[in-house]
Amino acid sequence: MIGVGDMVLLEPLNEETVINNLKKRFDHSEIYTYIGSVVISVNPYRSLPIYSPEKVEDYRNRNFYELSPHIFALSDEAYRSLRDQDKDQCILITGESGAGKTEASKLVMSYVAAVCGKGAEVNQVKEQLLQSNPVLEAFGNAKTVRNDNSSRFGKYMDIEFDFKGDPLGGVISNYLLEKSRVVKQPRGERNFHVFYQLLSGGSEELLNKLKLERDFSRYNYLSLDSAKVNGVDDAANFRTVRNAMQIVGFMDHEAESVLEVVAAVLKLGNIEFKPESRVNGLDESKIKDKNELKEICELTGIDQSVLERAFSFRTVEAKQEKVSTTLNVAQAQTKVRKKVMGVLDIYGFEIFEDNSFEQFIINYCNEKLQQIFIELTLKEEQEEYIREGIEWTHIEYFNNAIICDLIENNTNGILAMLDEECLRPGTVTDETFLEKLNQVCATHQHFESRMSKCSRFLNDTSLPHSCFRIQHYAGKVLYQVEGFVDKNNDLLYRDLSQAMWKASHALIKSLFPEGNPAKINLKRPPTAGSQFKASVATLMKNLQTKNPNYIRCIKPNDKKAAHIFNEGLVCHQIRYLGLLENVRVRRAGYAFRQAYEPCLERYKMLCKQTWPHWKGPARAGVEVLFNELEIPVEEYSFGRSKIFIRNPRTLFKLEDLRKQRLEDLATLIQKIYRGWKCRTHFLLMRKSQIVIAAWYRRYAQQKRYQQIKSSALVIQSYIRGWKARKILRELKHQKRCQEAATTIAAYWHGTQVRREYRKFFRANAGKKIYEFTLQRIMQKYFLEMKNKVPSLSPIDKNWPSRPYLFLDSTHKELKRIFHLWRCKKYRDQFTDQQKLIYEEKLEASELFKDKKALYPSSVGQPFQGPYLEINKNPKYKKLKDAIEEKIIIAEVVNKINRANGKSTNRIFLLTNNNLLLADQKSGQIKSEVPLVDVTKVSMSSQNDGFFAIHLKEGSEAASKGDFLFSSDHLIEMATKLYRTTLSQTKQKLNIEISDEFLVQFRQDKVCVKFIQGNQKNGSVPTCKRKNNRLLEVAVP
Repeated sequence: MIGVGDMVLLEPLNEETVINNLKKRFDHSEIYTYIGSVVISVNPYRSLPIYSPEKVEDYRNRNFYELSPHIFALSDEAYRSLRDQDKDQCILITGESGAGKTEASKLVMSYVAAVCGKGAEVNQVKEQLLQSNPVLEAFGNAKTVRNDNSSRFGKYMDIEFDFKGDPLGGVISNYLLEKSRVVKQPRGERNFHVFYQLLSGGSEELLNKLKLERDFSRYNYLSLDSAKVNGVDDAANFRTVRNAMQIVGFMDHEAESVLEVVAAVLKLGNIEFKPESRVNGLDESKIKDKNELKEICELTGIDQSVLERAFSFRTVEAKQEKVSTTLNVAQAQTKVRKKVMGVLDIYGFEIFEDNSFEQFIINYCNEKLQQIFIELTLKEEQEEYIREGIEWTHIEYFNNAIICDLIENNTNGILAMLDEECLRPGTVTDETFLEKLNQVCATHQHFESRMSKCSRFLNDTSLPHSCFRIQHYAGKVLYQVEGFVDKNNDLLYRDLSQAMWKASHALIKSLFPEGNPAKINLKRPPTAGSQFKASVATLMKNLQTKNPNYIRCIKPNDKKAAHIFNEGLVCHQIRYLGLLENVRVRRAGYAFRQAYEPCLERYKMLCKQTWPHWKGPARAGVEVLFNELEIPVEEYSFGRSKIFIRNPRTLFKLEDLRKQRLEDLATLIQKIYRGWKCRTHFLLMRKSQIVIAAWYRRYAQQKRYQQIKSSALVIQSYIRGWKARKILRELKHQKRCQEAATTIAAYWHGTQVRREYRKFFRANAGKKIYEFTLQRIMQKYFLEMKNKVPSLSPIDKNWPSRPYLFLDSTHKELKRIFHLWRCKKYRDQFTDQQKLIYEEKLEASELFKDKKALYPSSVGQPFQGPYLEINKNPKYKKLKDAIEEKIIIAEVVNKINRANGKSTNRIFLLTNNNLLLADQKSGQIKSEVPLVDVTKVSMSSQNDGFFAIHLKEGSEAASKGDFLFSSDHLIEMATKLYRTTLSQTKQKLNIEISDEFLVQFRQDKVCVKFIQGNQKNGSVPTCKRKNNRLLEVAVP
């Protein structure tokens, strides 16, 4: 896994490590991270292949922590809790504008739709729920400077399920649609999507019917500088919206009615008024061009004179009297029990250059959401320890209730004072509202204005005159007070509502029920602020009745670009979202907790008593499991229903043991399966062999009979032939016997004659001449060898050449005897000490000749052993007193540091029974290793002095791991260690010569690798620790 998936397990925990962990995962396209059950989502600003149907199946019915962090894991957890435990759920998606909240809500709904039940009716409901998003986005989303698809309203959807977990339908609530955007948009932003989609994607026939033109510049309500958005196809989106409206349930005539209203709104922006003076001297307004008004009336079914009068006059009613007043130009232009899963996608915290009433209301809603997050998450975290009876350390965190109270207090809150200003008689302006705020809220620590007492000076010149500043949980926001009063009033003159109610257009008439003359209510309608406050209170009450699930969205940069991670921006969001406090509360005392049943189910294979089935209570099983694993008692605590683990390392240890055990179990299953498979195969082969053998024996007997029959005939013929040949041989033998007797007699007679004849000659003369000649040659050979004998040096390989071929074996044997004799004469000159040295040299030759490149240079160097004269040097008196045995080697070596590869001087001492390391300066013994614990010595084949001493696993000396040294007398030290170990343990010490070998450093296996390299410090080899598993030695 890249980084740490659950930041509760992050070590160490601080702001920097949290940001680095998010950045590391973001760089590897891992955009989701957990804080316990909270999902942190970093907007990638690009498409990722992690939402496929295969991914949905991967996370379906899986444990929350079983797979890597994903929004599907939280969605599955919420859906299964609702389906199986009958707990209503809500998913709160929060974050800044542009952090990806809307996309997150779509992913949650698409996952729930994918995993719930099937069937024609269920599929229709699921499709309607999913297709509600394009419709809502078209009429409620717009491009802003921070987000190309910013939600300009709050959306809360309650999805209702039956007892099986199949969706039945949904209820969508919206909050504070930004109505002012219809008539005016900030620079660089657009109006709502539906206007651009209609003009771009509507057919010519539809546009003609709606009396519209495709040119954006024809309509005052559409900003031209941002009409086109890169990567957004408004025409294709319009087709998607029309299809979605049909799926959701809009009839054709209803969809047309909606588009007629949209067209009428566009045309309303083109109506212009001109001032005129009446006879009584009052100003009134008249419509300049009535063509647009005529087309609006045709679209809405309103009488033109009625609508024109509603635009130009206002009726004021007091008691039983009615007075019609004209409007000036400015006034005319500006005015069963069902299971439920809630998904809240609401605007994020907004800080613009110019912040008005809309931003104030939006940020107030985010304050309330932050408050409920604190109440339902942080407080619940602390209460869980108390509920489980676990002692822990209280963690302080910022509670934003004081900011919420500043805004919503019924007496002194900003909304209450705004309503009071709107309702009081007299002249009411934005300036009087600001003065009242300065009087009432001047001492509040989170409120600032130019004249407030919380300002840095008496008059804070950094604040404009018509502004006030609130220190929200997300930071300080400067609000322009201009327009607060008018936007809070949000009044629609009764003349306009009555005119709309008179329309023949069914949809428009239904949108203005207050225009019905039979239902006239003289009571002043509630203000926009009080309506929104009541809506937020209802929403909070609704959320508190459900089990919360959180998705905290983070925006990585302000450029809406992929692969860019702005650490400063992310740090600001981490602070105001309270993520660090959330992690700290989760880790206060115990970093991980889990109910006994799933904990026992996950780790029961680690203990023989709990595997495969535990018959007692789950808590007792967990206790047995942890005791068997010998986990220290201070690392965990038992709650009433959960096990609490203090340190993340303990959890990592359990996971490592589980992984190893699963591998062992897999091996066991494989073994049993292979045995069954082999036995089954054997029985099948055995049965087949019996059938085949029966048929084969029948065939073999038939074949054998035929062979015997043919063999009998052959034998008969051979016997007859043999008898005939036998008679022939007997006849030939008789004939040869007769001829042989004749020949023998002839030879005998010849021998008798030659014997008589030989008496006349000297007997054996040739043999004696031959023997005499050989004696003379041998005498000459030995006399010549006396003068040609080589020197008595054993290394002299000269020898006289052979004079005669027949003396070859004698010549070689004489050479061998002479060499043995002169070697004996040479050895007789040695003292006992010299014999010992040459024995060591001989041992070194057998061990290292043609194996170690350093060996040839050591042949001419005598082995001295104790290079440090410890007995004579007073500096090492303490060291001498501590050693009672005979010192075989006393040499200063470089001990290689196991962590970083750097070297430290140490005194290397070898005695008859022990190997010791002492400090060079103080003479204090640092390590003592019995020779019986030394298992092997490893070195390279290069021309270096590095060598490793391997220790027996489990021995006391091996607690820190093996030793790695560098010495100028490597050959001598290894030879003496080999001979001493052999004499003491009667076992040969293993000498490994390889350019790459493993050593044990504490719990890690580290590879020591020798490479060729150019050295900065001449011909001295250097050692460098590359990582936890590799240590490189560069040899020149």
